[in-house]
Amino acid sequence: MKLLEERIVKDGIFKEGGILKVDSFLNHCMDIDLISELGKEFHRLFADCGINKILTIEASGIGIACIAAQYFNVPVVFAKKVQSKNLDGEVYTSTVHSYTHDKEYVIRVSKKFLTENDRVLIIDDFLAKGKAIFGLLDIIRQSGATLCGAGICIEKGFQEGGRIIREMGINLHSLAIVDMDADGNMIFKEDH
Repeated sequence: MKLLEERIVKDGIFKEGGILKVDSFLNHCMDIDLISELGKEFHRLFADCGINKILTIEASGIGIACIAAQYFNVPVVFAKKVQSKNLDGEVYTSTVHSYTHDKEYVIRVSKKFLTENDRVLIIDDFLAKGKAIFGLLDIIRQSGATLCGAGICIEKGFQEGGRIIREMGINLHSLAIVDMDADGNMIFKEDH
């Protein structure tokens, strides 16, 4: 998506260790006009899938998923990383390793919000090694729901997550795939 690529070039910052910092417009301070366009694009890509739930993971994916959900007219369910007193009843759990934080999280989704009757679209801000999606896939499998696809704002093409997920046969669409050329310059690849 050209609009997102242009914004990454303008305001994104690459840091050591393959970290792409886009906190000035995507996942800390959020440019709602931009994210609204991302939501429209996710809807265009997945409109014919019969989606009735969007699933994401705490915290950076929530805002993006909520805006996208407006175009699908469906609720958003997000996997919580912290056990809290208001998360009652039975839950699905999975363990996820965060590349950015280099930390393991147990993620949780209440069983009352995800069932075998659901057709689910995963939405997230980043895809690096795929660990967040693998955890969400595990929760979807436990619930018996149907995975319709995964929509990612920014995929790091220089890491293996996107390749692995595509090889699994998952309907994955990344709006911007960032890679590096031989000289270390940022380039964009086409979504497969």
